[in-house]
Amino acid sequence: MKAEPNIMKRRLLLVQKLLYESTDEQHPLTTFEILDYLLEQGILTNRKTLKGDLDLMVECGMDIVTIQSKPNRYFWGTRKFEQAELKLLIDAVSSSRFISQRRSQTLSKKLISLSSGPGQKVLKRNIYTTDRIKSGNEALLYTVDTVNEAITAKRKISFKYTDYTPEKKKVFKHNGEIYTLSPYALFWNQDYYYIVGYSEKHENISTFRADRVAEIEITDEKAVRKPKDFRIDKYSSEVFEMYDAAKTVKVKLKCRNEHMRYVIDRFGEKVETEIADEENFFAYPEVALSPNFYSWVFKFAGEIRIISPDKAVAEISTMAQKLIIAESI
Repeated sequence: MKAEPNIMKRRLLLVQKLLYESTDEQHPLTTFEILDYLLEQGILTNRKTLKGDLDLMVECGMDIVTIQSKPNRYFWGTRKFEQAELKLLIDAVSSSRFISQRRSQTLSKKLISLSSGPGQKVLKRNIYTTDRIKSGNEALLYTVDTVNEAITAKRKISFKYTDYTPEKKKVFKHNGEIYTLSPYALFWNQDYYYIVGYSEKHENISTFRADRVAEIEITDEKAVRKPKDFRIDKYSSEVFEMYDAAKTVKVKLKCRNEHMRYVIDRFGEKVETEIADEENFFAYPEVALSPNFYSWVFKFAGEIRIISPDKAVAEISTMAQKLIIAESI
């Protein structure tokens, strides 16, 4: 007797769901286990019909792997994400500062659901919470989505920008002034999302922290066209790192040997270096003489020192003296 079309469709969908959610290379299911599962769902079938269903699924592009044995065993093969990739993404979401704790938990559960049933159990066991400060801004995803929509539509956005008082009270900057921006890009730097675009207020390309944006809206005005030579990678390095192609100078640093990894982390493996003595080496990176650069040097408490140029030596010495004076007041 020929099966009803709806029963056939339901059977195919149930087998697909079972294999995708419950199997992987280490956890295949036998023919009889699949038949028992279908019976529990109210569908009686046989080995021949099941094999035909599985062959049809493979023909349609589903990666169902057959292990030839008595009885045969089956599992879902390639997935969109490998187990290690999911763990990496979950760790990034869980530790990310700009994603709220509640949103991190929600996203982690969604990522876990992309694994097989056995894989989900392993991921849940291997997830650890951190004590990192997390954003309390639940509207951040809406802000990012709105900015992306505005960039695609080539429209300006308007918003208010928040700040904090000495009493830790969140307030709007400049008494709730409305900012207007032609957004060009969104990028993530040191655990924060930033919006980059042409600012009407500043009359130049400016950067705003996405988690400090409030009451964002897409306007009907066309965005100011992005400069042809604008590159987000170059712009971000100039704003957030130590590099400004128009103002960089080569500095000479004397560093303790054990700090080579930090020099490479900051300036890359191509940075020029040479042995100074048994305990130290010299490094010659190209940097902008900015507070960002000096603060990086300061954190090594003298174990990385600026040797030249004289301007850099004088500037960091002045900063150190100001710090000493401030501490003594």
